[in-house]
This record gives sequence, structure tokens and C-alpha cells, in this order.
Amino acid sequence: MKMQFLGYKRADGKVGVRNHVLILPACACASETCRIVASQVKGSVNVIINVGCSDVSANTEMTQRILTGFALNANVYGVVIIGLGCETVGHRELKAKLEKLTTKPIVSFGIQEEGGTVATAEKAVRAACEMVAKASLEKRVPCNASDLFVAIECGGSDATSGIAANPAVGEMSDRIVDMGGTTMMSETVEFIGAEHVLARRGATPEIHDQIIRICEDYEKHLALAGQDCRAGQPTPGNKAGGLSTIEEKSLGCIKKGGTRPVVEVLAEGARPTKKGALIMDTPGYDVSSVTSMVAGGATIVVFTTGRGTPTGHALAPVLKVTGNAVTARRMADNMDIDVSGIVEGTLTIKDAGEKILGEVLEVAGGRVTKAEAYGFSDIAVDHVCRFI
Repeated sequence: MKMQFLGYKRADGKVGVRNHVLILPACACASETCRIVASQVKGSVNVIINVGCSDVSANTEMTQRILTGFALNANVYGVVIIGLGCETVGHRELKAKLEKLTTKPIVSFGIQEEGGTVATAEKAVRAACEMVAKASLEKRVPCNASDLFVAIECGGSDATSGIAANPAVGEMSDRIVDMGGTTMMSETVEFIGAEHVLARRGATPEIHDQIIRICEDYEKHLALAGQDCRAGQPTPGNKAGGLSTIEEKSLGCIKKGGTRPVVEVLAEGARPTKKGALIMDTPGYDVSSVTSMVAGGATIVVFTTGRGTPTGHALAPVLKVTGNAVTARRMADNMDIDVSGIVEGTLTIKDAGEKILGEVLEVAGGRVTKAEAYGFSDIAVDHVCRFI
């Protein structure tokens, strides 16, 4: 297999696998206007958020990290920011912050300043059209597997996940890391009960301790609100699929990260400083963890599922992998890769990992995933505490 793909090399040295113009809301109140603009401009995408106002400082920091990360993602050519005008961090402030971090083209508009949705959309559509025209001049060029940045996710797990799909993706992850690329695993809650096993992969004693600590801190955070993560994990769907305890789920979950040393543990939505096998501290909620990993710079998402899920993301192609033969047939409209042969004894984990890697390279080169074809985009910005 040729370990190359055609990608977009950006000025900062990062490599994108898509070339989007992002219509980015500065707050929830601007999300629908962004949707209208993106619907009028082919080549642009929007995200819907429910944050940006009435927040404590920790929530605002999280929101800004996610929005900034989306804009900086290598799959984004340029950004059109739309704010309302009274949000916590205004569109001009967000634009100024981004311009210190990137040379990408960025413009911004405020709905209150422009005189409403129609007036704002008119200007934003014109700006987006000009940006898309310039983006279309960008050419894909040969890139190596070392340029891959793959987020690894699981959702709707069942008994096949930990013995088929997750180990196969773990094999893919090891291959990418061995070739100099980057993979990122998240979902801290789903390490609990197996954190001592995962921590052994820490490249240093400090990283070992960080992995243990993020699990302890997550449980303490929930306990402060009188909550216990075991009340929601495993989920009803997990239990119906044959997973009985959080420990059983976690032991399967961590398989998808492979076996290579973990070189960095990141805060939610943070951008890495190293390449290789990474961990990001996120919720177990798959939509939120994918949101945060894409904000952290991941350009492709490999998503394992036993029971099946249609989840997608506007900025990064999401590739679905299942080890459940029934799900592969029943949800063929949503599944991209079937590795149920592992369970049936007709496919080895190594060969399945190779198969997934080949599909990742094809998607990196432009092949559309099923979630992309449907235009699915699921976004959930995590919250530290309640709105105010």
C-alpha cells in the first residue's frame, strides 16, 4: 500500500484533507444566520453552537478554545465570523485573536451593527463567495502518512467493540504513529476502571501520572455536584449491547488507542505540541469529544460503533467502523467499514487495521465518507458549569 495522499499544505506547515471556508458563529444567537449564509455558498460550511453568552469565565475560555481551534484547523482555508454584537467575546475580538495566530483570510460581521439577519447575510454571502473562489485555487499535493492527524472515537459501543473494531483501529493507530503521524484518543470517563492499564503507555512517569490524574479529577468534578459517572456509564445502549460495567467498557475503549507510548496529555480542545500518540481530556459523550479533538487540530475522525451512529462533523470527515455484522447490514447507510470478520474468524486484527488505514488514506485524499455525503454536523461544546 502506498502511504501517501493528496492534501492541502498550509502556510503554517500543517496539512488539511479538506478545503473549507468556515462560517463561524461567535455565539449561539448568530448560529442560524451562519447556517443561512453557508446554505447560499457552495464550498462553505457552518457550525451550530449553543454557547457564547451568559457564561462564567471558565465556560467562556472553553468556548473560545473550541471556536479558535475550529478556525485554525488545517481543513479550513478561511473564516467568516458572524456575531450578534452583545456576546461575551465579540466578533471583532475573536477576529483579532485569530489574526495573531494565523495568516488565513478572516472577515467578521455583527448582526446588530449591520441591521439584522438579512443585511448581515448579504454582506457575509459576498465575503464567503470571494473566499471560496480563492480557496478553489488551492491544489492538492502529495503528502506522507506522517502528515495525518487522526482523532479516534467510539460511540454506541457493544460487546463487539472491545474485541473487534477498537483493536483494529488500535492497529491502525500504531501504524500511523510508526510512520511519524499523529493519533488522538479522548473520552476520559471511559478510561475509568482501566486507567491503570492505559497509564502504562505513558512515555514518561509524568505522563503516566497525568493519565491517572485526569480520571481522578473527572470523578471529583462530578462529585462536587453530587453526581457519579457510573450512574450514566455504561449507557442503556451499551448495556443492551452486552456491556455490563464501566470497567468492561473502559477496557474495550482504550484498545482503540493502540499500544504506542503516549507522548502528551492535553486539556479539552487544546492544540498539541508533539506528534505521535496523544490523549485529550474530554467527556465520554462522543459528540462533545469529537468537537474538542477537531478543535485540537484533528483533520480526520475514525469512529468505532457496535450499535451504530450517524454522527458527523462539518470540518472533518468521520469514518465509521463497526465490528458488528448485524449493524453493518442494518445501518449500511451509515457504516463505512465492516470488520465483523474479526468476530467471525475470517479477518485478523492486523489485516483489519491495514484495511482501515487504507480507507483513511483514501478519505484524506478526498473520498467522501457517508456522514459527509449526508452533510451531518454534530457539535457539542463542553461546559464546566451552568449558564448564568
